[in-house]
Amino acid sequence: MKAIIRKTRRIEPLTFVFSFILLVLFIFIFLTLSNMVFGQILEDFSGLVKAAGNHSVISSIFLSLYAGFLATLLALFLGVPTGYILARFDFPGKRLVESIIDVPVVVPHTVAGIALLTVFGSNGLIGGPLEPYIQFRDALPGIVVAMLFVSLPYLANSAREGFKSVDPRLENAARSLGAPLWKAFFFVTLPLSARHLLIGAVMTWARAISEFGAVVIIAYYPMIGPTLIYDRFISYGLSASRPIAVLLILVTLSIFLVIRILSAGWSIYDRD
Repeated sequence: MKAIIRKTRRIEPLTFVFSFILLVLFIFIFLTLSNMVFGQILEDFSGLVKAAGNHSVISSIFLSLYAGFLATLLALFLGVPTGYILARFDFPGKRLVESIIDVPVVVPHTVAGIALLTVFGSNGLIGGPLEPYIQFRDALPGIVVAMLFVSLPYLANSAREGFKSVDPRLENAARSLGAPLWKAFFFVTLPLSARHLLIGAVMTWARAISEFGAVVIIAYYPMIGPTLIYDRFISYGLSASRPIAVLLILVTLSIFLVIRILSAGWSIYDRD
């Protein structure tokens, strides 16, 4: 018995190697972020406090979070049905559709901003006719559209993988008991895919609030966090931009920790 216990507790070489790689990855990210955060705190804590009390800084960070939240809601509305269709059905041109959906991830985001400007600008395909009713250029709708464009693939792909992980026979069993497709989707498929959708939503929101290239082309004003950091860096240098960057890191890190803690209680949706 002791030999069996001793054998089960032995660390496999592959586990050790992978653990070491995890440590390297963690140190790489932690060292980069902590160097800036603790450097700011130790070298210029008063600058951090001053930035935290600056109305324009707080407004820009709040605008980033708010616009990212709106973009995530739109991504859920568009990405969940898209993910379901891609997961459950085969149709001509499916690979082309999947590839086009993934393009915003790889296209340079300044290019994405220019493309969005040609569609949602004052003389754009959509922005022109809607100009009397809604303005995209240098306005909140433009920020949301830019964030949505670059982050939507994360939600659509995560939703697709989530729906793929649900056995279609569960849906068929619900339908055989008289449930229509919409009821089987909302009461069977959607809850079982909830963790994937949460991860996709978090990644979408994170990608949205970090966007700069596409946003700065279509809506330089009002300034979101990344735009304000860039503007302060260009105008006044590192000492003026670093406190804002540190504040944004601390805020987003806090939100991520809360989401991780809350999502840990969703084990009811985990698959065996």
